[in-house]
Amino acid sequence: MESTFSSSAEAALQRDAGAAGLPTPFVDLDRVYELQRVVGFVRDLGCQRVALQFPDQLLGDAGVVAARLEETTGSKMFILGDTAYGSCCVDVLGAEQAGAQALVHFGPACLSPPARPLPVAFVFGQRSVALELCAKAFEAQNPDPTAPVVLLSEPACAHALEALATLLRPRYLDLLVSSPALPLPEGSLNPEPEPLERFGRRFPLAPGRCLEEYGAFYVGGSGTSSDPDLDPDLNRLLLGWAPERPFSSCCPDTGQTRDEGARAGRLRARRHYLVERARDARVVGLLAGTLGVARHREALAHLRNLTRAAGKHSYVLALGRPTPPKLANFPEVDVFVLLACPLGALAPQPFGSFFRPILSPCELEAACNPAWPPLGLAPHLTHYADLLPGSPFHVPLPPPESELWDTPDVSLVTGELRCPPAWKPSNDAGCSALTPRPQLELVESSPAASFLSSRSWQGLQPHLGQTPVTGAVSGRRGIAIAYEDEGNS
Repeated sequence: MESTFSSSAEAALQRDAGAAGLPTPFVDLDRVYELQRVVGFVRDLGCQRVALQFPDQLLGDAGVVAARLEETTGSKMFILGDTAYGSCCVDVLGAEQAGAQALVHFGPACLSPPARPLPVAFVFGQRSVALELCAKAFEAQNPDPTAPVVLLSEPACAHALEALATLLRPRYLDLLVSSPALPLPEGSLNPEPEPLERFGRRFPLAPGRCLEEYGAFYVGGSGTSSDPDLDPDLNRLLLGWAPERPFSSCCPDTGQTRDEGARAGRLRARRHYLVERARDARVVGLLAGTLGVARHREALAHLRNLTRAAGKHSYVLALGRPTPPKLANFPEVDVFVLLACPLGALAPQPFGSFFRPILSPCELEAACNPAWPPLGLAPHLTHYADLLPGSPFHVPLPPPESELWDTPDVSLVTGELRCPPAWKPSNDAGCSALTPRPQLELVESSPAASFLSSRSWQGLQPHLGQTPVTGAVSGRRGIAIAYEDEGNS
């Protein structure tokens, strides 16, 4: 039987377990996986046990790469191919279970700091880039040679940005080249001046300049897909980039370009809608989408305090990767918030498949914190660490006596007036005492019980002593599709 939240058993049995991708030719392994750099990393640390983390599309090469590295370094290699959450995060838990002393991460990475210290080397791969075609595409998209532009790319194309900038700099005077924000080796000194780190990249801005002044030229993608949800790394850039600055993308293979302004507008419109849904919600489900990224426990406590301050109930759910069947078990939850890395929070979601919308922590912050700047003026932060104390983007909750808590609001989804929260934030983060309303009524009820009481059928009712005693009678015979008393029709 098929429904919105399930599929037939036959389809599940015949489904492919996963596409591992085409194997890389043997002669290209050293170049694609940068084996010489990995060998130097292992030898410099003197590690005897090393974990190799591969995403699903690269598992076809995992055995050959591990064998080559074991033969060259003499160290024992362990392949990590099944992460509990996203493959873009460093799986420190899996590495600890294997007793690994270091980890090499292959494929796309969010570059989020791990929750536990562990030497990590990142290998993004080196995708071929048609430099001449990309340079012509850049000139067509940026006719003004004095306009400030940043060169961006997907991780696999980052190796070609400097070569592309060399072709463009004779004409373009204000060109900035970004680079992946890889962790610095231990004992190394930070460069002076220290570059700006945002979106998992470093931007070597000149003194007195800010990133909001620059347009963007992104090298990556296939150039054929029109779905904005297929590339979470590009989505992160589109949501966080200044709306008034131009943003274009270029396919590294064909040089085909696209103006991403319309796509960015659609993404922002959907985020504004999700903020309204969060403001209307009474019950919020907090999904633990990572256990290996730093400060995830602090962020979870921050979100719980945020929902409590806004007068909403919250439940913490640890379900692994969220799927429609899992979340459909919680119909009393109005919205879910996925606490994950920047790429995991923006991962592709099948349209219309989830019973309730899934938000990012930034959208919950915009919905529950009355001191947060209005939509359109506040930056869209893709990493939950930017919401925590110590970040330049952190906005503390107003004091309990602030008038911001009493400002009325109208829902743009239902058109109804939203009442101010029934309670104010407590100074004690762990306080769960009952709070009296002005009418001296205690308000501490279970959202699940309230949801159950509103349903027309609440399960079997015993009604002991309230029903007459009768003799047993013969019931219907047959199966549900055709009972005996239904005839042959």
